[in-house]
Amino acid sequence: MSDTTKSKQSFRENIRTYMKPKMLAMLALGFASGLPLMMVFQKLSFWLREVGIDRSTITFMYWITIAYTLKWLWSPVVDRITLPVIGKAMGQRRSWMIVAIAGTIIGLMTIGQSNPVDALWVTLVGATILAYSGATLDIAIDAWRIEIGETSEQGHLAAVYQLGYRFAIMFSGAGLAIAEYYPWSVSFAAMAGAMAISGVIVIFFIAEPHHAARIKREAKALHRAVADAIVEPFSQLVKRLGWWILPVAALVALYRLPDFTMGVMASPLYADLGYSKVVVGGFQSGVGPWLLIAGAFLGGFSVAAFGTMRTLLIGAPLTFITTAAYAGLASLGAPDMADVIREANNGELIGVAPPPNIYLILAIGADNIAGGFVGTAFIAYLSNLTDPKNAATQYACLSSLYAFFCKFIAGFSGTISEAIGYAGVFLLSATYAIPAAALIIFILWRGTIAAKGEQSFDEDTPDDDPEALATEPGSKPAAT
Repeated sequence: MSDTTKSKQSFRENIRTYMKPKMLAMLALGFASGLPLMMVFQKLSFWLREVGIDRSTITFMYWITIAYTLKWLWSPVVDRITLPVIGKAMGQRRSWMIVAIAGTIIGLMTIGQSNPVDALWVTLVGATILAYSGATLDIAIDAWRIEIGETSEQGHLAAVYQLGYRFAIMFSGAGLAIAEYYPWSVSFAAMAGAMAISGVIVIFFIAEPHHAARIKREAKALHRAVADAIVEPFSQLVKRLGWWILPVAALVALYRLPDFTMGVMASPLYADLGYSKVVVGGFQSGVGPWLLIAGAFLGGFSVAAFGTMRTLLIGAPLTFITTAAYAGLASLGAPDMADVIREANNGELIGVAPPPNIYLILAIGADNIAGGFVGTAFIAYLSNLTDPKNAATQYACLSSLYAFFCKFIAGFSGTISEAIGYAGVFLLSATYAIPAAALIIFILWRGTIAAKGEQSFDEDTPDDDPEALATEPGSKPAAT
């Protein structure tokens, strides 16, 4: 059989994979996962800047989303504890999803009814509820995705997850456009309604993984139960990776840093450059997300064709270029003058002519393609590092590592931008892709199968089987 025929068959197999019901379910869950973060990450920051809240306060408030980085603290509870009544009726994963979705609805409604100028603390409370509920929802969804799919399907599931996530971006962009003509309370209420619909989909259309109950919960002493729920998932991850956990942890922490440090400043930049909410929200809910979706599926096909690590390596220069493009956009405007005008008019921004919309479209569009590509590769890598036996806890640990580091650094972006300007902070963000690329090359060159995320997990294989855990550097890994 020719290489071309094999390639065509592989392509057809990839397409058939996307037709499976689990992929449609992943689409809906990706939407539910993305909407809470987008509302607190982008739309709330636009609102706060619009009413005159300074940039430093906005980015320090972004630390609320550190909830997504602390989720490993309660992920063993989501992983092992069955909720009373609803847990028995719906299953482990779906019941936690419903509880978390209810929390996001409460958080969105609280934010929408608050007044950031007179009572910023109420907005803060709503954002906190939204962030912690969204983080809990992510734990349950990530565990569902890892349990429902085989290792070979994780790249495709990650791509579909990205697609659903981008639909959430579209809808949140529409919420921004709504806020141009109606109060922000209407916009946040619309988002809460969308989360309620997601809950209905989870109840009636999402299946519980058939092997979610594979861990036998025998009667054990308290200290043994705690060890099984908390200590074992982390110790197993360390044991499997060995000392390679250090470069792997560094790569996980650094790879998405440019997206976080530039992303938190993007909405304040749009506001200070004078772009209207209709222009920004319209593009974010129109063409922009489709470019991101295209990038996500390109990432999925790249993972299938070249492997996860090589796809991560391709994504590093893409991130550098598209992040640096925002520095060019910032240099075309006059955000410092916008601040002066804002203060002179009691917080209302008027009199600033923004750069032509084409520059905004090019910057956001290029960033969306790159973001979708690297997002798919990164999710696939984290998923492949995770043992399905401890899906929720180990994935939460890995995702919390990068989220904590990235969001902590991103919290200083406002202060840095006030010191060196928008262009400076975006150029600085772009350079963070360089050490990440160096780590990928190092792991590709000398890393074990486990460090590369190429280990196949077999439930019948003991965790301490040395052949299953790693190979010597330079040896040929098993095909995945």
